[in-house]
Amino acid sequence: MSGPILTRREGAILEVTIDRPKANAIDLATSRLMGEIFRGFRDDPDLRVAIVTGSGPKFFCAGWDLKAAAAGDAVDGDYGVGGFGGMQELRDLNKPIIAAVNGICCGGGFEIALSADLILAAEHATFALPEIRSGTVADAASIKLPKRIPYHIAMEMLLTGRWLDAAEAHRWGFINEILPAGNLMARAWDLARLLESGPPLVYAAIKEVVREAEGRDFQTVMNKVTRRQLQTVDTLYASEDQLEGARAFAEKRDPVWKGR
Repeated sequence: MSGPILTRREGAILEVTIDRPKANAIDLATSRLMGEIFRGFRDDPDLRVAIVTGSGPKFFCAGWDLKAAAAGDAVDGDYGVGGFGGMQELRDLNKPIIAAVNGICCGGGFEIALSADLILAAEHATFALPEIRSGTVADAASIKLPKRIPYHIAMEMLLTGRWLDAAEAHRWGFINEILPAGNLMARAWDLARLLESGPPLVYAAIKEVVREAEGRDFQTVMNKVTRRQLQTVDTLYASEDQLEGARAFAEKRDPVWKGR
């Protein structure tokens, strides 16, 4: 696919690249396109893992396109099926997503990275929530970030807009690995291939249980799991893959996952 979003498919892996020079900022049309792409990823049984990254060496994504906003794109406009960036509000997105942060990651771009399950960053990557300086609120980050890192660090980022380098981001725990820029995508693909070989029904159950656990007490969520009240858990426990896992262990061989 050509245009503001590039896609590459290899096996069960989909790579999604934001390609809007110079800053890979996202306008309404691009957000809607990303929603269609991630909905397609969610609904395609032959796809198991996605990687999201930015084009070029400088920007992962600068977030909301302020130039488009100044030209008439409403900040509260139609972002598309998955909300801003296509995935952070997409229901039942139960497949693993890796963010490969190749440079500046700020505002809505940072929120897109936070929507991924694993975040890899190039050594020169930087992170910020500068919305405070443009008179708006980093809404998704205000919800997510204080749950991911120490409250006072999250509030400092939200209230001051200060920048963090990759080393500090790793220290606070919101990125998994720091890599030389030249190794970033190779590592992302290695990790994607590892996940591609894993049990997709288990991944789906993990993601739904984690979502259910946000803001709920332990026992309430455990009761939902044990009573098979979550769709992905019920599907997993009744699946061929559940039996295959036990058989492979007993037979001392690698399991063959079918996703059913």
